[in-house]
Amino acid sequence: MISIGTIGLIKGITTFDPSKGARLATYAARCVENEILMYFRAQRKSAQDVSLSDYIDTGTDGAPLELMDVVSEDCDLLEQVSTREMVTQLRRAVDTCLTGQEQQVIRLRYGLDGQSPKRQREVAQITGISRSYVSRIEKRALQKLRQVLEK
Repeated sequence: MISIGTIGLIKGITTFDPSKGARLATYAARCVENEILMYFRAQRKSAQDVSLSDYIDTGTDGAPLELMDVVSEDCDLLEQVSTREMVTQLRRAVDTCLTGQEQQVIRLRYGLDGQSPKRQREVAQITGISRSYVSRIEKRALQKLRQVLEK
């Protein structure tokens, strides 16, 4: 805790600007407090992380049983098949329920034709329309896709 507070103090001193009218002690105290809060938030996020090398139990032979031992290749195979099926459904929905312009925007934005996904600015340049119109088309198309895929 002391080292984290020290880091906050160092940041406070290096970023202090006396022309803004704040006192160094007040500013540095806030920096120390913020650094400690960020540390606790980071700890809370990583507390839920699970490692494949975590021990779950002891096996029948007395050897430690790791999570990695339990997770098998079959799960990956099922996940790959499921992903392929979802991609096929998505492509079918894009082809059937969207207009030509909506299809083009969705394909460009999300890289559905094997290309890398593009930013709204790039899509606007390619299609010759404004970024805001690209955004509206994308929003409308995603809403249509969501409705079709939920059925």
